This record gives sequence, C-alpha cells and structure tokens, in this order.
Amino acid sequence: MVPKPPKPAPRYAPEPGAAAEPGPAPIPAATVVPLRNGPGGLEVLLLRRNARGVFAGMWVFPGGQVDAADRAGGATRLDDDGEIAGARRAAIREAREEAGLNLREQDLVTLSFWIPPPDAPRRFATWFFLAEASGDVVIDEDEIHDHQWLSPRAAMAARDAGEVEMAPPTFTTLWWVARHLDAESALDAARSLTPERFATHLGFSSDRKLAATLWEGDAGYDDGDVEKPGPRRRLWMDPGAWRVEIDG
Repeated sequence: MVPKPPKPAPRYAPEPGAAAEPGPAPIPAATVVPLRNGPGGLEVLLLRRNARGVFAGMWVFPGGQVDAADRAGGATRLDDDGEIAGARRAAIREAREEAGLNLREQDLVTLSFWIPPPDAPRRFATWFFLAEASGDVVIDEDEIHDHQWLSPRAAMAARDAGEVEMAPPTFTTLWWVARHLDAESALDAARSLTPERFATHLGFSSDRKLAATLWEGDAGYDDGDVEKPGPRRRLWMDPGAWRVEIDG
C-alpha cells in the first residue's frame, strides 16, 4: 500500500449487523499485487517507499488512497460493488503513477480486504487485487525510490533477515501468493474464492509485548490474548521470523 496524505472521505458503514468500531474513520484505499512468471517461477513486484510519511522506507505493492475521481458514483459501503469499482480504478492509476504499469480493470482479480486495528492513528480500508503485469517498471522517483521483482518466498525471507521492512498485510499476501507455482494458478485461485476480510486486532503475550496480529475467528481476537487456546487466524510477529497461522 502506498497511501497519499488523506483527503476527506466517506465514513464507511459496517457490514449488516456489525457494530461500528471506535477510532478514526477508515480511508478508502487500493493495492494491486503485480505478478509475472520469471525464470525461476512466480514473482511479485515490490516497491520501496521514500523515507517520509506513511509506511516510510517500507517495501510495498503499488497502491494508494481512492481519490474522488476514482470513486465516481459515491458508493459508501465496504461491500458495495461501486466501492470496489472505485478501488479498482485507484489501483490501476497508482500502478501507472508509481511503477509505469498499464493495467486494465478486467485484469484485476479481487483478493482481500484489510482494515487496521481500531486505535491505529490512520486507518486505510484497503482492497487488495492481483494482476498479471508485463513491460518495464518505471518508478516515479518521488514516493517510490526502488523496486524489485522477487519470488514471494524470497521477499518473506528478506524481511525475516532484516533486509527489507514491510507491513503485515504485505507479508500475509506474499504468504498466500507463495502457495502458487505461477501467475495463472494464483489468479485462478483468487477468482474461485470469496475475497477474505482481515479486520485486524493486536495480540499480546503474557508480558504485554506485541506478539501477533489477529483476525476475526482467532481465539484471542476479542481480548488480544495470544495464549488463549482455540482456533488460530493470525500473523505471528517474532522479530526473527514472521509466520502466518490459519487453521483449516
């Protein structure tokens, strides 16, 4: 994700029957995960953010805030087809602006939806898409200062080795993509699934240190207790190695 400074945005309604969470209104955003088949197999494009602002210095996928022009039609619900369409337009625009990629709306396959913890200082309600990409990458040299095509496993290993910094949604998306051999199989798998929602809570160890990000369905989701027995749906965030654990 590569959000720009926030502009006024609608306050999204929760899904039907869900209670509204406290905290800042989520800002609509979109991210696209560019895929290609490299010499050694499936690769993804990662961009390095500049040292200023949100996600400073992190390695991210192309993306950013949904602008008013992207949001033509004014949909304001998280599950609204019009809202997803606006996110698609934003993802295409950001991929072009940040990486020089020319994608089409029909190229994008919806993968997932992410919201940070309720008490996060800035919350981006972000749709993630997959798309096969071709052509040269031309970074903007402003928000983006470097890029790499990497296998998903190599990118995760680089994070664990301390060579790159990334946010939990980026790592978790890499983990999902790494289960596929090539771009076609990843896209086919995403088309066959209902896009998964990741409304994130933080999980803490008994000594109150941050240990994991938790998603709905995890035993510790409501109270943040990572040691509570029960189902697991989380990203363990040990400094030496991150690890996704999802039962089933």
